[in-house]
Amino acid sequence: MENLRTYGDAPFDIAVLHGGPGAAGEMAPVARELSKDWGVLEPLQTAETLEGQVAELQAVLKEHAHGPVSLVGFSWGAWLGVILASRFPGLVKKLILVGCGPFYEADAQGIHERRMGRLTPEERAEVNRLMPSLNDPSEVVRDEVFGRFGALFSKADAFDPLDNTMDEVMCSARIFKGVWPGADALRRRGDLLAMASTISCPVVAIHGDTDPHPAKGVQGPLSECLDDFRFILLPRCGHKPWGERQARGRFFEVLRGELG
Repeated sequence: MENLRTYGDAPFDIAVLHGGPGAAGEMAPVARELSKDWGVLEPLQTAETLEGQVAELQAVLKEHAHGPVSLVGFSWGAWLGVILASRFPGLVKKLILVGCGPFYEADAQGIHERRMGRLTPEERAEVNRLMPSLNDPSEVVRDEVFGRFGALFSKADAFDPLDNTMDEVMCSARIFKGVWPGADALRRRGDLLAMASTISCPVVAIHGDTDPHPAKGVQGPLSECLDDFRFILLPRCGHKPWGERQARGRFFEVLRGELG
């Protein structure tokens, strides 16, 4: 798998980071929209460990970015952006977190239940039926199941979704299984928030008001540990703002304002 796509013309001052882990291509619609005004990098994280993804992203930015970038990270990509900005401050001039996961383990409790509660009984039954297939011997089967989970939970995460928001995503269950346990451990130990507290660049969090990842789990911790932090709550918006019928316009208005 390629690990970088570029949009617009150099200089590349913006990079967008997808979620998952293992959902490469998810930020393509954001990159295309922003490339109307800027050169944009879309790193596609291919490494199968957390440390590998950090190193991969560092290398891509050092080679292709025009100096420090404005880094727009979505979901897992928001956490990856936090880790990178804390370790390599010279690479990031501004960090924008979209649909960021909560920083305290206690705030993460209930996310799965909220998602499942938004699915139909048939969809919940499908999730439970497919779960064992994530351990199927076939990587093709595992990736198909992982992609199906992505589609179901994207629906659950949304308020008023546009169609086909998962069409460009290249799903990898192997990458998810390799990276997520380490990321989850960082949160449980408090290391993720400790990293965030060392960030020196401006940080902005953009969050949907119906996102099952609770806004208080981002706004509260970062407000307490960062001097230059702003939190923007989008109404009538779920986890993925650019895929929301009622929030997409406002999201890009806010994002352009922060990048401009």
